[in-house]
Amino acid sequence: MAAGLRGAMGTVSLILIAGSIVLMFFVVLSGVTDSTPLNKTWFLQADTSNVAGARPVSQWTYFYVCGADNQNCGSPVPDLPIGYAWVGGGSGAPAGLLGPRGKGTTSKYYYYMWRFGWVFYLIALLANVAGFFTCLLAPCSRLASGVSGFLVANALFWFTLAASLMTAVFVKARNAFQSNGQSARVGRYAFGFTWGAWACMFLAAIFLFMGCGAGSSRSEKRRSTRSITGEAGNNTGFFRRQRSRRSAQGSFVDNESQRRVKDEYA
Repeated sequence: MAAGLRGAMGTVSLILIAGSIVLMFFVVLSGVTDSTPLNKTWFLQADTSNVAGARPVSQWTYFYVCGADNQNCGSPVPDLPIGYAWVGGGSGAPAGLLGPRGKGTTSKYYYYMWRFGWVFYLIALLANVAGFFTCLLAPCSRLASGVSGFLVANALFWFTLAASLMTAVFVKARNAFQSNGQSARVGRYAFGFTWGAWACMFLAAIFLFMGCGAGSSRSEKRRSTRSITGEAGNNTGFFRRQRSRRSAQGSFVDNESQRRVKDEYA
C-alpha cells in the first residue's frame, strides 16, 4: 500500500516537474526564434514610437528587446536593463524608468529589481532540472523522494522570488508607460507560463514529501517486530506442547511401574 502510494506520488511529481521545466524554457527562450509560443512570449509591450532611439513598439523578453511579435530583436544581453530599448536616446520615455544605470538608460529601481529577478529565475531553473533527474527514482525510493522534494522546494523558493520581482517590475513599468500617455500591457504568455510553472513546482514538492513519508521506517520496524514476536510466540507454544506431552508420558510410565510392584507383592 505504502509503496503503491509512493509510486503514484513520484510519477505525478515527475510529470509536474517536467511540465514546469518546459514552461520555464518557453520564457527563457522567448524571442530566440519566430515560432509559437516563443514569438508571443514577452514580459511587457509598450508603444515607444515617440521615444528617441527606440522601436515603434518595444517588447521585453528574457534576453532581448524586440519589436512587435518578437521581430527585429537586438543582441542578447543577460539581465537586460529596461532602458536598453532606447540606448543613446530616451527622450519621451517615462521619467520613472530613466536613470544612471544601464549606460545611462535605466533607474536604479528597475535596473536592480529585474537584475535580481533574472538571476533568481535562472537559479530556479537549474535547481528544478536537478530535482527532475533525482525524481526519476522517486516512484521506487523514499530517499529519492525526499531528495527530490528538497531540490524542488529549493527551486520553488528562488522561483517565488523571481516571479514576484518579475511581476513587480513589469507591472510597474506598464503603469509608468500608461501614466505617460503610452499604451502598454504585460504579456499573458510570459506571466501565464511563469505562474503555471510555479503551481506545478508547488504541487510536485507536496507530492514528493508525501511520497517520502509513505511507509516510514518506523511503521516498517513495527511490522517486523510484530512478525518476530508472532514467530517467537508460535515457537514457545510448540515447546510448551512438547513438554506437556513428555510429562504426560512420564506420568503414565510411573503409574505402570507402581502397579507392577503392587502385583508382585500381592
